Amino acid sequence: MHERTIGNRSVSAIGLGGMPMSIEGRPDRAQAIATIHAALDAGVTFIDTADAYHLTATDVGHNEELIAEALRSYGSDTSGILVATKAGHLRPGDGTWTRNGDPTYIKQAAKASAKRLGVEAIGLHQLHRPDPKVPYADSIGAMVELLDEGVIQMAGISNANPEQIRQANDLLSGRLVSVQNQFSPAFVSSYPELELCAEMGIAFLPWSPLGGIARAGAVGHNHSAFQQIANAHGVSPQRVTLAWELALADVVIPIPGASKPASITDSAQAPELTLTADEVAQLSTVLKG
Repeated sequence: MHERTIGNRSVSAIGLGGMPMSIEGRPDRAQAIATIHAALDAGVTFIDTADAYHLTATDVGHNEELIAEALRSYGSDTSGILVATKAGHLRPGDGTWTRNGDPTYIKQAAKASAKRLGVEAIGLHQLHRPDPKVPYADSIGAMVELLDEGVIQMAGISNANPEQIRQANDLLSGRLVSVQNQFSPAFVSSYPELELCAEMGIAFLPWSPLGGIARAGAVGHNHSAFQQIANAHGVSPQRVTLAWELALADVVIPIPGASKPASITDSAQAPELTLTADEVAQLSTVLKG
């Protein structure tokens, strides 16, 4: 598989988003493990998770533990796999999402994540979402401390605007390596952040790159150009969507979620699909709203 870079690490151009394997509608454990193994078989070397990817208040970190189990049971060397996790977004267990950007909490959460992942230092740790009750600089300050203490190897942010990207990079003394924002044909509001990351040389990780769990299967129906080009190439519109995102900038690393082996196997082939400049331009009309 083609490779891209996050900080000092080379990773596959397509990652695996773990959330669908741990929230509402999640598959049984055997299918989830098989999905992660299928991703590894397909050459995926980047897996995204978060401590908040769980279902009830009693299974915090479910997805982190699932990924750790899948890596242990894979049967081949997984030392080259980069696992990214996040802290600062919480699910109390009643279906809602809350935020906690308190520096003390962020640091405690990172250490708990490292334990669940079974690692001495987290490969990539990201602030999940800004907390309006806590100064952003304070939350990022916790990331600085985690880096300096060796709890995490690389630091990133998620759900950030351009000002926060610049601020975080300044506070991290130029060590910000990733920005994980929502981006897809159905949600292009983060395109300015994508462009800024390209300018700064920071990895941009689109979450829900196919439009989210409820919309991923209908990306071709909802965006006819993607279906037309998929038909022309004899591939799925999902694969075309990911190939288009990869063509927007060489810092883009989409992380489609998956709960079935077939889904991630198809997505992982997107880097092999070469779109013409005219096709990219046609698909990019979605950026104009």
